[in-house]
Amino acid sequence: MISDVFLEQLRTACPLEEIARTYVDLKRRGRTYVCNCPFHSEKTPSCTIFPDTQSFYCFGCGAGGDVITFVQRIENLDFMDAVKLLAQKCGMTIPEQEADAAQTRMRKRIFAVNRAAANFYYRMLTGRDKRGLQYFVSRHLTTATIKKYGLGFAPDTWDALTSYLLQNGFTEEELLLADVAHRSKRGTLYDTFRNRVIFPIVDLRGNVIGFGGRVLDDSQPKYLNTAQTPVFDKGKNLFSMQFAKNAVTTTLILAEGYMDVIAVNQAGFENVVATLGTAITPDQARKISQYAKTVVIAYDSDAAGQNATQKAMRHFSEVGIQTKVLRMNGAKDPDEYIQKFGAERFRMLLEGADDAINFQLDRCEVGLDLQTESGRATLLQRATEVLVQISDPVTRDVYLMRTAEKCNISADVLRLQVQRKQKKRQEIQKKKAFSNMVEHTITAQQIMPVQNGIPAVSSRTIKAQERLLCYLLSQPEQILSVAAQIKPEQFEIPVYQKLFCTLQERSQQEKDCSISALGTVFSPEEMGTISRLLNLKQTCPVSMQEVTDCIQLLQTTSAAAPETDDDLRRLVAQKIKKNQAWQ
Repeated sequence: MISDVFLEQLRTACPLEEIARTYVDLKRRGRTYVCNCPFHSEKTPSCTIFPDTQSFYCFGCGAGGDVITFVQRIENLDFMDAVKLLAQKCGMTIPEQEADAAQTRMRKRIFAVNRAAANFYYRMLTGRDKRGLQYFVSRHLTTATIKKYGLGFAPDTWDALTSYLLQNGFTEEELLLADVAHRSKRGTLYDTFRNRVIFPIVDLRGNVIGFGGRVLDDSQPKYLNTAQTPVFDKGKNLFSMQFAKNAVTTTLILAEGYMDVIAVNQAGFENVVATLGTAITPDQARKISQYAKTVVIAYDSDAAGQNATQKAMRHFSEVGIQTKVLRMNGAKDPDEYIQKFGAERFRMLLEGADDAINFQLDRCEVGLDLQTESGRATLLQRATEVLVQISDPVTRDVYLMRTAEKCNISADVLRLQVQRKQKKRQEIQKKKAFSNMVEHTITAQQIMPVQNGIPAVSSRTIKAQERLLCYLLSQPEQILSVAAQIKPEQFEIPVYQKLFCTLQERSQQEKDCSISALGTVFSPEEMGTISRLLNLKQTCPVSMQEVTDCIQLLQTTSAAAPETDDDLRRLVAQKIKKNQAWQ
């Protein structure tokens, strides 16, 4: 395990606000910083960074913790890898004997398996069966491009790769963990990828984390990807991001498949990526937002591609990325367009890409006869839904005038309709924001035991537990004194009981009780709860009298009548409304 001393030195060397600033746009707000949460999609900042406690907490999704937790979540790493990444950033060396040996060794072995498999597939391109190489040549890929992406071929045999890896010292368990092999009903291993060209998937640190495979005939599925492993999640990674992140531009091209990306890259555009066999996810959109301000969506021109474009635009809008859409006349995808018209024409196509609003407004006309009144009425209804999403009034008015002219109606009439729709949307958003505030104010209520539909702990008891833990997190020297008066069993909520026991144990052993030290014991999700408790004292400090009252309440908790979940929600809602009215 990593020592407390080293973790404290690491946290000091890597201030949370400085590390977070490399991923998100921070804004100063008094003694804290706020930003749009990088862990869920939002347009109004709800994530707060507290420099005083070197912790963060999102009031929208409940994410929280310290600088290590932040890096864990945003880079999709385990605890040890997050520590290593931070240590590398600040030039610190982790003592070898302090590494989390088992987990670190497992991940290293999976990376090694993937690296060996990638080398095997690459060599198979020039082996006896050259169909893979012939396929790439037929797609006009150069030798340099094939080498750059490490493209390969999986032979049409059951266990060629499996036998090779086992002979080179890897175990069956390691092959299964990396998902390069599966186990048959008879108990023998067979290769996951067979008779396919192979596209290695590489992370931002240059590790091969998985593979994509394409068939050479009409077999199904046409594309096959590595399943989720300890080092790979296809919903959180992007193909060719290791090259795109180094491009000297704030614009990124999003293509639909491996070959599109490779063709565009070979044509001289490093700033291109693709998802891994799925529609783009919120996690991938947030990752892209760390490297780009504008995304040009270059999906296929068929119906499926256009529908995927609509979904992608919504995700990018939620993370504040400007979106443009490529319209490719005469070709179904970027690969075909470049083959037909060349790289320079593709560059001109990129420069003239439509913005997302024009794309959406044009899509509103699909399937309508604008020569009829019903067609124009439907177009107005669809266009209104698009126009209300434009926040800038000047920009909105430009598109509004265009739509009014196309439908041959008064711009004032359309403007009034948009304003009404906007007002309704704002009311819905306010109610949703208020509901979220109530939900996260009573987080503990949602995770505590329930008996016959009634919470087994009263709201007063919950508050007492939270206030005590808030006090102990900020005054760890008082833990043993408090522990002498109450028992762990009096914390009925599992995460609260675990926190109390951990603080007591670490205090008895004279170990650090800081939030960074707790990260070695608690999951990133639990760290969110701890961060919330730690920072309660920022808005409402805990007095010694309150500590005494809380202890007395917990000692007599069995006599307290439980309140229902609805009672608590109502009380919280009333308190928040009073505070809002006072402000």
